[in-house]
Amino acid sequence: MEHQRIRSREMEVNTMAMLDASGFNKADQDLNDDRNAFLEAVRSASLVPDHGVAPTKKMFEAVFQILKDGNSLELIIASYQLLHELDEHFPRVYVSKVESSKLPSSSNVPELIVVEEAWSPFMFGSDSERHNANKNSGQSLDSAVFHTLIQDLAEVSVATKIEELDTKSLGIMLLFQYLVSVLERDFIPRYAMCKENMNWNLLRESLLNMLLGSRRINYKGLVKDCLSIMFEISGACNDIRHCSKLQENPAKEPSKCYDYAVAISFSEVQKHMCLAMQKLLLMAIELDSSKKKADVLGLTTRADGLRTPVVELIQDELSYNRDALSPFFQVFNEPEWKLEIIVQYLQKYISKPSVRTRQSSVPTDDATFDGILKCFLDTNRAKNITKKITSEVAQLLLAHAFQAYLSLSSQHLDGDVRDSSLVDICKDIISAFTNLKRIDKHMEILPFGKEALFTAATILSTKS
Repeated sequence: MEHQRIRSREMEVNTMAMLDASGFNKADQDLNDDRNAFLEAVRSASLVPDHGVAPTKKMFEAVFQILKDGNSLELIIASYQLLHELDEHFPRVYVSKVESSKLPSSSNVPELIVVEEAWSPFMFGSDSERHNANKNSGQSLDSAVFHTLIQDLAEVSVATKIEELDTKSLGIMLLFQYLVSVLERDFIPRYAMCKENMNWNLLRESLLNMLLGSRRINYKGLVKDCLSIMFEISGACNDIRHCSKLQENPAKEPSKCYDYAVAISFSEVQKHMCLAMQKLLLMAIELDSSKKKADVLGLTTRADGLRTPVVELIQDELSYNRDALSPFFQVFNEPEWKLEIIVQYLQKYISKPSVRTRQSSVPTDDATFDGILKCFLDTNRAKNITKKITSEVAQLLLAHAFQAYLSLSSQHLDGDVRDSSLVDICKDIISAFTNLKRIDKHMEILPFGKEALFTAATILSTKS
């Protein structure tokens, strides 16, 4: 261990020498060359050897600073990839492996390993600790800076035009993707162990819980900004595809798409940014779900605080802005929670019986996808629903719910999938659309609705 620390210090001295203070007086190209050489030196020392040594905190900070401040596409991508590979090779949080040849015993039960001394891009300490960390722009970010980054992303996704693309926009998106990957690498092993033994402390101490529970951010505003980015992402992608077509025949509009490499990079990065945004929301949803279970078991305390579940915030935003329904469900494609969100969304617009029993905790018939479909088979209830949300919105939600149901069915998951057979669901989805058409004779089936009907009919033909 001591030998490794000595090697780490030697590696730090050798590689950090490439980024000494005198280097910042160099021309931009010379400075970029030094930074590229530094990144390559870190890679060679830590990743290339069979037993590479983990970079020191200062070296991690330097690589992170290059990602944050990089002024060239090459530097931004190189530092981003290096950080990902280092995190994969030297995880901060992981579940210990158990040899399959050993018999089960208390000594070889998997446990969560947290490398406390490892560097992290996040800082959730006291105000004084954050002040000291912020003295160095390469050091960790706090919750407020993370929220500001998302706000910057919202401006990029809404306002950026093809001809205004630059490396700064790309850098912001890649920085966000890296930070989400750090949250994910910390959250997933904790979540897996928490599900195994219901130890809420594991998730209480997660980076994500500390981030969302921080008083330095507007939690609801952060979620709303994330949704806003997802709403806008599809339109921006269309703009990028337009640029690609112009590049094939530049004579038509020579003034546009001045940097094809940046445009292509932007398109690819934007797709991954959208996936990262979905991962962030999904982790928050899973965190809320775990906290709810822990609360029922009496494992939470007042220190855990109260927070509106992300699913409720999503539903409120979609109810307020129905034009966002289609863009959101086009990019939010995790089937389990997609189906759950749609079912809960539609439940709000389904008339409830006037008399309720005291057993309010017992799920109602419309609490499942099968139950929702049955409501659309009832003409009166279907009329009431479409009066509140329109037949077009009803089509959209039913089609996306059916898509999510099929994905879950193919994965052989429990829950909603077992409530009714696939054949019955296919029959009901066709009947629901037929009933909607009967109620609104002027209604046109949306393209996505037609796909759902075609899929249902195809499945029925194969099952008959």
